[in-house]
Amino acid sequence: MELIEYPDAEMMMMDLADQIASQLRSALGHEDRVSLAVPGGTTPGPIFDSLCGTQLDWSRVDVMLTDERWVPEDSERSNTGLIRQRLLTERAAEATYIPLYADTPEPEESLAKLAEAVSAALPLTVCLLGMGADMHTASLFPGADRLEEALTTSDPLVAMRAPGAPEPRITLSASVLRGAMSRHIVITGTEKREALERARGLPPEEAPVAAILKGSVVHWAES
Repeated sequence: MELIEYPDAEMMMMDLADQIASQLRSALGHEDRVSLAVPGGTTPGPIFDSLCGTQLDWSRVDVMLTDERWVPEDSERSNTGLIRQRLLTERAAEATYIPLYADTPEPEESLAKLAEAVSAALPLTVCLLGMGADMHTASLFPGADRLEEALTTSDPLVAMRAPGAPEPRITLSASVLRGAMSRHIVITGTEKREALERARGLPPEEAPVAAILKGSVVHWAES
């Protein structure tokens, strides 16, 4: 794991957007298509705001979420809605979006079809992740019903239900996250920095982010 500290979050977000764009651009020099996986939530929004206007061949980029809540796209809890508003716009509107949601009551009913589309875009060229104060990443939550499966399976997707989560989730498995050619974790604040340090000494069953720390670049700013 490499840790990069920044004097402020604004500088971190701009620099990280530049790094992601550079890595995608470099891969496009020798690959027909490249893939980018990103988290939902509010933290990465400024990264998306910078990245969406970047000059590169977005028509050859597949974009997917690292995880999604099992809610319709028009729900305020949909990560897809955020991605469409802040990333898949301007130049990046030409990218191909690979969804982690389908219109079925339960995620298990659509898992195989969704996984087929994800598999076609693997391995990930660049993967951007966040981390919670509980040391979860993507939807790999401590105490989740299928955490062990998500940590060990070779399947690309796992349907997950976790304590405190009001709806089921779909998440990329740990094997997919570890297989990314470049992997970034972005965190802010003292609480998450302390959680990161704890996670480094814990097994993934207790601190799921520990499953993907090796080989990751962690970007941190106080605020």
